[in-house]
Amino acid sequence: MTTNMPNDLYAVADFCLIPIGTGESSVAEYIAECHRVLEKSGLTFKDTCLSGYATNHEGPRSEVSKAIHDCHAAVHAKGAPRVATDIRIGTRVDRDILAGDGNDHKVRRVEEILARDRATAS
Repeated sequence: MTTNMPNDLYAVADFCLIPIGTGESSVAEYIAECHRVLEKSGLTFKDTCLSGYATNHEGPRSEVSKAIHDCHAAVHAKGAPRVATDIRIGTRVDRDILAGDGNDHKVRRVEEILARDRATAS
């Protein structure tokens, strides 16, 4: 275990923000507002809510938490009386993670393994 810990851990977060009580069947406008907040944050993010049910973003832990807070505030300001969010946040200190590459290296590694499997099966 590393004993020389940085002041602000690098974090990768997965969160699903759910506006409640809007009286609308679609929450797309609210999700778009959260997307705008994340764009302004400067953090690296993949808005998988456009194709699924979550958003992944990464950066210093304090900034990641602030971005989720700011999404809540923006969605409330847009008119949602309640907002529920499921959050998973991971940090690691056992290896250096390049900023913006927190999840990408994991995805590339899995893709390499699957490509190897396909090549072996051919």
